[in-house]
Order: sequence, then C-alpha cells, then structure tokens
Amino acid sequence: MYFLRLVVKNALRHKLRTTLTIVGIVVAISAFGLLRTVIDAWYAGANASSSARLITRNAVSLVFSLPLTYAQRIRQMPGVTTVSWANWFGGVYISERNFFPQFAIDAPTYLEIYPEFLLSAEERKAFLTDRQGAIVGRKLALQYGWKTGDQIPLRGTIFPGTWTFNLRGIYDGATKTTAESQMFFHWAYLNESVKKRVPRRGDQIGVLIEQLKDPDQAATVSQAIDSTFRNSLAETLTETENAFQLGFVSMSEAILLAIQAVSFVVIVIIMAVMANTMAMTARERGTEYATLKALGFGGGFVALLIFGESLLIAAIGGVAGIALTFPLANAFREALGTFFPIFYVSDETLTLQLGAALVVGVVAAIFPAWRASRLPVVEGLRAIA
Repeated sequence: MYFLRLVVKNALRHKLRTTLTIVGIVVAISAFGLLRTVIDAWYAGANASSSARLITRNAVSLVFSLPLTYAQRIRQMPGVTTVSWANWFGGVYISERNFFPQFAIDAPTYLEIYPEFLLSAEERKAFLTDRQGAIVGRKLALQYGWKTGDQIPLRGTIFPGTWTFNLRGIYDGATKTTAESQMFFHWAYLNESVKKRVPRRGDQIGVLIEQLKDPDQAATVSQAIDSTFRNSLAETLTETENAFQLGFVSMSEAILLAIQAVSFVVIVIIMAVMANTMAMTARERGTEYATLKALGFGGGFVALLIFGESLLIAAIGGVAGIALTFPLANAFREALGTFFPIFYVSDETLTLQLGAALVVGVVAAIFPAWRASRLPVVEGLRAIA
C-alpha cells in the first residue's frame, strides 16, 4: 500500500507532463482500437460464414449468370441437403447516397439455409405469401425509419425501372456478427418482370448456395459440382462461403495491410513519447534514487518505482483510450451508414488495446529503470549542491 501511494505521488509531481502523456496514450490507444475495428469489419462477412455452406458462381466472373436448371441437378448430388439461389439487385433508394445490399432470393430455401436471420412466424408467413414482399435487417430499418407495411421504391441499375416492394418483416441477427443492413425480396417476382422485358435474361441466377449434410465433405462436393458442369456454356466455380467472402476482401488487401501497419506505427510512436517522459523523470530524480540507496533500499526497489509509475500512467491512458473507442466507433458507424454491415468493437480488440498500453508502459520504463538501478550512490549525490 505504501509503495502504491509513493508511485501515485511520483506520477503527480509534474501534473502537466503526466497529463499530456496520458492524453497522448488515450489518442494512440483509441486510434489503434478504431483501426483494428475497421479491419475486423472488413473480415466480418468471412468470419460469420458457415462451414456447412457452399457458394457456386460462374467460373468466369460474378458478372455472368448461371441457368436456373443447375439448381435441380445440384440438389440431387450426394451430400447436398438444400439448394437456394440469389441475384444481386443493385437498386438505389431515393438518391445515389442511399445504397445498401439488396438480393433477390428463393425465399423458402434461402431462409432455411440462413437460420441466423430471425423473423417472427407472422412476418415469415406474410413475406412468403406476398409476391412483392420484402424483408430488411433491423439496422437498415432504423436507418431509414421503415416499419412493417411500408412500401419501398427502388430505382434499378442492373435491372432498369422503378421497383416497389412491400415491407413484410424486419429481421434480427441471431448474433452480433449477423449483418442487419440487407434487403431481401422474391427472385420469382424479379424473374417474371425480366422475362417480360428481356426474355433471354429470364431464369438466370447470380449464385447458388448449397447446404451440406457434413461440412467435412465441402471439398468433395465442390469438385463434384464443378465437374458436372465442366465444358458447358456456363462452367462453375464452387467454394466454401468463407472462401467466397475472402475473395472480396482480397480485392482490398493492400488497403488492409496499410491500415494494420498504421495501427502499429501509432503504438510505436506513443511508446517513444512515453520512453522520453520516463527518461526525463528518472534523470531529474537521480539524487533521490541515490539517497534511497544510501538509506538501504536496493536498486531493484528503485527500478520498481520507475516501472510502477510508467505502468500507472500507461494503464490510466489505456483504460481511457478503450472507453473513448466505443463512442468513436459508434460515430464512425453512423457516418458510414451501411458501408460496413457489421461494425462493433470486439473483445479481441479490447484485449489488444489493453495489452498495447501495458507494453508501452513496460518498454518505456526498461532503460530508465536499468540506468537508475545501476547509478552509483556517490555519483547520484554529487548533484546535491
């Protein structure tokens, strides 16, 4: 207890210096946490994917579609329990700024494959029975103030025209990693309209989603699907949902590496600032440390004083920085809207922040503590005039 009081009094001797150092640590730790959260958000889709789901797309590119007939053939393959499909719609709500993911789905099978989208029994029934029905995530509904029963007009980009949907349900995510900023409507409604306007584009789907009986059979089933359609007019590429999501992440890999580098550079910079602060502190108290040694306290006690003060300052700054991360992340999420469907500060990020703060405190104190512990008593007392 006496040791802790001594450490606290030492830290408060130069209030301005200590305050500025803590502020610097707060800024660094909160910035580190925010950058790590951005990285986590980029990988959120891949991390939330299921090992029991496969995605089949056109082998050339996602831009090219697949015939609907593929679904029936895949459904008969061993190891596949359910097959569904989806098309990216790409519509705009009111203005170009209001963009969010929209998918035309085969609703009964899609909701079966994705049980993490939670709907009440009434909402599910209303959606399934309404040809123009749609469901949206809770986050998206809150953003635009939608409620069940509203009509949502979308201006098509890939599929021209104005499309009006009846909001029949608002789904919640089973976990916080479930995206709640998407919209789903019936593929059959889209297909009917497309066949009337451009018949040759009818009965075409963007991706097929397969539910597996055994996740360990993912590689075998993927090969079987792609072999079935090899040398056809629309060859396929089948991969796990995780690999499919990581394919999008890899397009911005250079950006992610830059963000990761910046997050660690911030910690290194504040570590240098903290080390300078502790070096100044130890240099100013050389005579005091020498006096303590003359009174019988060992070099280890002196080193512990310096480590204790450094860790106290770093811990206060670290905890304050962690606390500041939450409002910063909320503001960042609000500013970006639906750009990141999943954006939250994870437990892993909090652990990294706290660990970074403690590492800064320890590293910053190593050299000053070593130097003070080895300072000869006579040399330290010479400074007393």
